[in-house]
Amino acid sequence: MNESRTGWLECLIVEEQVEFTLFELCRATGTSEDQLALWIEQGAIEPKHVSENEEPRFDGASLRRVRTARRLAHDLEINAAGIALALDLLDEIEVLRAQLLRR
Repeated sequence: MNESRTGWLECLIVEEQVEFTLFELCRATGTSEDQLALWIEQGAIEPKHVSENEEPRFDGASLRRVRTARRLAHDLEINAAGIALALDLLDEIEVLRAQLLRR
């Protein structure tokens, strides 16, 4: 007998140029402000620009990094320092793959 399964995929398409406030980034990713602040402190996530008079802003790349960080924290129970390292290594892998494709 052939079973049919229907699944739902939820996604959000964001351009790289879109900017988020801290609150918006937390809301888009389901991450708490405390958790995000810890990841920022460890260097896993970096605000696009910060000045004394402005609230930190984040770009589309930050959105992807926070979502990946959240999965690493939840699925693998990695701490903030480990998440920063893992995200840096994933970035390096992406750069190396891009270089291979150009050859």
